[in-house]
Amino acid sequence: MSGYSDAGASTIKRSLKAFVAHSLSAIEDIDYNNYTLRQRARMLYMASPVAASAINTNRTKIVGKGLRLKCNIDYSTLGISPEAAKEWCRRTEAEFLLWCEDKRKCDALGMNNFFELQSLACKSWLMSGDVFALMKREDPTALNPYSLRIQLVEADRVCTPMTFGNLWGVTEGEFEGRRIHDGVEVDECGRVVAYHICNIYPGQMSAKIEDWVRVKTVGDKTGIPNILHIMDAERPDQYRGVSLLASVIEMVLQERRYIESEQMAALVQTYLTAWIKTDTDAIPFVGNQGGDEDDDTEEKYDEEPEMSPGNVIRLKPGEDVVLGNPNIPTAGFESFSNAILKQIGAGVEIPYDVLIKEFNSSYSASKGALEEAWETVKMRRAWFVSDFCQPVYETWLAESVALGRIKAPGFFDDPLIRAAWCGSRWDGPAQTHLDPLKEAKANVIMVQNGWKTNEQITREYYGENWEENMRRLEQENELKNRVCPPISGMNFNDEEDDEDAKTD
Repeated sequence: MSGYSDAGASTIKRSLKAFVAHSLSAIEDIDYNNYTLRQRARMLYMASPVAASAINTNRTKIVGKGLRLKCNIDYSTLGISPEAAKEWCRRTEAEFLLWCEDKRKCDALGMNNFFELQSLACKSWLMSGDVFALMKREDPTALNPYSLRIQLVEADRVCTPMTFGNLWGVTEGEFEGRRIHDGVEVDECGRVVAYHICNIYPGQMSAKIEDWVRVKTVGDKTGIPNILHIMDAERPDQYRGVSLLASVIEMVLQERRYIESEQMAALVQTYLTAWIKTDTDAIPFVGNQGGDEDDDTEEKYDEEPEMSPGNVIRLKPGEDVVLGNPNIPTAGFESFSNAILKQIGAGVEIPYDVLIKEFNSSYSASKGALEEAWETVKMRRAWFVSDFCQPVYETWLAESVALGRIKAPGFFDDPLIRAAWCGSRWDGPAQTHLDPLKEAKANVIMVQNGWKTNEQITREYYGENWEENMRRLEQENELKNRVCPPISGMNFNDEEDDEDAKTD
């Protein structure tokens, strides 16, 4: 034997002989199991603090209060001056805020503004594996000139339409000769052409009759998206996403059960329960509650005795109580739990310190954990922007230009010019700081050596706009000098004071 036949592919080695792996296509491995994965992931999110932390920590750092648009058009391609580009960006950002800050203007349900929609879409994507955003249109009003509305659709509702005799859970189907994979319709080349959305959830108790709506990916005339699909693919030929918790579901569930059993054992040890053996029938009662035993009904005689604080329970003749004597707390409980949490953190790409929000290690170790988590956040933020924020902005901008509210010559004539007008970035929450003073000194060195710009530092570390900060500082300094003019002869320089002290 040679190569992998004597290593990971060996069928002779004792450790691998019983390891029989059989992987199928992405559709069979993922689509056939996705319904179960989604339900389990949601249940763990609602019942396990660790699972909730894995989802919410990502959501908070990826989106936070919302990713903010910062126009970054290619003015050289457009043939305009930098000053004109800045003015265009300022006007466009203000116009976009007009639409996205009002929940009634951007949300088809009128429940969330665009920043809240981002948070909801991000959480649903991570929890369920994917989420969909419908681009709806409503009549403009005097206060809202835009018709664009966003409606988020949860993963369960995008599914393959049932045919006669089929039950919920069917993932494969056809529409006019084209294959449908778990609600995703593809052409003969495998390209996604439409999505099928049900009007109710699978298994939902509703008076409505199940009905599916077919939504094309883009409009036939405009090429503008009709629906957005936010997901993270892990295999080629994959059409549906997988929950972030999919690989750690079993471990999170066992961790939850382990913690619950330890909690219950510790709770039982705190109970003070007395067991009284008599020659009469068992009459359970709770001390210090008063009442007459003669008032007890036959139902009380049939009740099972329960342990609780201050309980006094009589037993029937011949009955006895044998209680275990567990060692509480279990030896090694904390170290064992931490070992499980570290593996769960590795599975969801969140270091242990960040997952449980505990920074008891050294500064270097904690800083390393934050840096590692930040790399994951940046990657997932880029995916989220590409799948959701940027397409929504480009769709909104196309309508704004068509309405004449934003001037963008050549926008509908040349794809290159259109891409230049659509240039943007999305600023969000900055990286967590452990020692702001050390990091500020490092930032000064990076700017002085040209490794980063003031604008980069301000955006990455503080989530702000450097130019806007400079304008505000200029206004503040003018106001301060006007109200509190500097006093001549006064010296507040610490270094000079130290030199004077040495001289004295």
